[in-house]
Amino acid sequence: MELIRGLHNIRDRHKGCVLTIGKFDGVHLGHQAVLSNLIRKARQLGLPATVMVFEPQPEEVFRPDSAPARLSRLRDKYEQLKAIGVDRLLVMRFDRRFSELSATFFVEELLVKRLGIAFLVVGDDFKFGKDRQGDFSMLRSEGQKCGFEVVSTQSFRLQDSRISSTAIRRALAESDFSLAEAMLGRPYSIAGKVVHGDKKGRELGFPTANVLLKRGRSPVTGVYAVRVDTHQGIFDGVANIGIRPTVKGQRCQLEVHLFDFAQSLYGKAIDVQLVAKIRDEMKFDSLASLQVQIAKDAQVARDLLAS
Repeated sequence: MELIRGLHNIRDRHKGCVLTIGKFDGVHLGHQAVLSNLIRKARQLGLPATVMVFEPQPEEVFRPDSAPARLSRLRDKYEQLKAIGVDRLLVMRFDRRFSELSATFFVEELLVKRLGIAFLVVGDDFKFGKDRQGDFSMLRSEGQKCGFEVVSTQSFRLQDSRISSTAIRRALAESDFSLAEAMLGRPYSIAGKVVHGDKKGRELGFPTANVLLKRGRSPVTGVYAVRVDTHQGIFDGVANIGIRPTVKGQRCQLEVHLFDFAQSLYGKAIDVQLVAKIRDEMKFDSLASLQVQIAKDAQVARDLLAS
């Protein structure tokens, strides 16, 4: 799958496509139904199936404090879209300057002139352009004028309409991982590259692999029993997701202790599947108290994963 970053990287050879625009956060079963139909249509027309996303997401620019927690990073979306069979992922940088572009410019210059769309799939609540003046009705009108067809994502969806990124975030917040998995079509997991931490876990007798959560907010926080996919195989473990208040942490990150594992994971990619929540993140009075609790958490995780 080809990755195109930004308007300036769209070339003449990219003209002509079947396009959908959306967040595709989590690339859940509802998204997959839309994308499968998009790909089928693209094959019928002999054109590349193309997905456009905005990065960062508009809410993260205009109301960062209340923007929804992301289910997936851009890299996760790329891998999931590639696996489905999408031909191109177009990532448009969204900032205040981009938001000032008129709806007419977005359609006539970007969609028609630069991308040459033949078929467009968007939500019927899709708003775009300066002051959100563009909408589904305008797209339909422009399509008739410029020669492209517009359909709503709802008409392209086969799965239960209750499947949504919001519903998945709710399931994760309630630690209902089986429901989240049913809507995603796969277990919920967090992937990333292991980075160096402050070595506190090692000092406490529980060395951890640390992954920075490259998103505004995490949809999950707390202590979890997990299964970790590494280059060495799959291992059980216990993980903390949060800011680590006992050691005055400032940024949200994932720390995972793998059971019966002694290899280095620095610089390696891991994928951490959340199996069950053990407790919320807490602040302890001392590192000794934290050490005792980690030992308890680890045993609970072992028992949960064994059962």
